[in-house]
Amino acid sequence: MTFEKVSNSDKPMHGQRKLILCAFPVEAQPKFKTLLKMIQMKDLPIVWAGDDDKEVTLSDILKMEANRGEGTASSLPRAIIVSGILEQELHYLMSACRQTKMKPALWAVVTPVSEKWTLKELIEELEAERVAMANMKKGNRS
Repeated sequence: MTFEKVSNSDKPMHGQRKLILCAFPVEAQPKFKTLLKMIQMKDLPIVWAGDDDKEVTLSDILKMEANRGEGTASSLPRAIIVSGILEQELHYLMSACRQTKMKPALWAVVTPVSEKWTLKELIEELEAERVAMANMKKGNRS
């Protein structure tokens, strides 16, 4: 997977307008919905992906009904996977998550390639990228 900087435009990103959230504890789920409300994104559908969704493709998860999995805990790594939102909305969302000092999450934008991957494959790729980025930062400090 390669990194591609997302501009700050009103251009919609690939896919159906939805968020896939992994490993948000039950008590954190309403807080995340409040955050979406604060940034005028309260109508953005969310699928709360759980352990049973690991082997499901992103395209199939995106077809799931909104709020599926809400109120259920997950042992998956924390991840926020965005689909179909405007580029500027992604920037608002990322900024709001930083400002609230939310527990760090893996971030991904659904692409025509990644939508064919299982959730497990995407998370493994994101974790590998996180390690590579950390190693690059360590190398830059030397």
